[in-house]
Amino acid sequence: MGRVILAPPRGGVHGRSWPPGVVDLSTQMTDPRTAPFGAVLLADVARATDVAPDYPDATEREGAGARDFHLVRRHFDIRAFGVNGITGNAGDEMVEEHDERDDEAQLTDGHEELFAVMSGHAVFTVDGEDLDAPAGTLVFVRDPALVRSARATADGTAILAIGGPAGRGFEVSRWERAWFP
Repeated sequence: MGRVILAPPRGGVHGRSWPPGVVDLSTQMTDPRTAPFGAVLLADVARATDVAPDYPDATEREGAGARDFHLVRRHFDIRAFGVNGITGNAGDEMVEEHDERDDEAQLTDGHEELFAVMSGHAVFTVDGEDLDAPAGTLVFVRDPALVRSARATADGTAILAIGGPAGRGFEVSRWERAWFP
């Protein structure tokens, strides 16, 4: 198939058409929820407030200190695990303080979580301990009862949050079913 790219580089490809063997997936993937594979820029994935404007987690922090919560699992209709993206700037709360206990009232399901800092820099707090997390850092929280949060320390911070229950099959989480049916 050749090389795959999402979009033309800024300014085009040296003023010429696409090089031989390059496929622009932005024009090839018509429906990411049914395509056998795909690629997308995180910025192009719908934000929680795009889908549900009253989503309280996002609307409470609009403006200074806000971050964008991108619905990655929903975008691709991933059925094996939960995954979302968070983008923000220095000082923004990236991951709200929470635990993942199996709790109907809190709309959580007892998930383990892995956070991948894709760009920028963040400080995670897990069980009261601060973890410095520059781009490329993976932060894993095995125990769903541990309280975790993260704040960006650099502009352009992007975090991928992946989660699922240990020892049982994945189901779309309670909070996602409640807010994004």
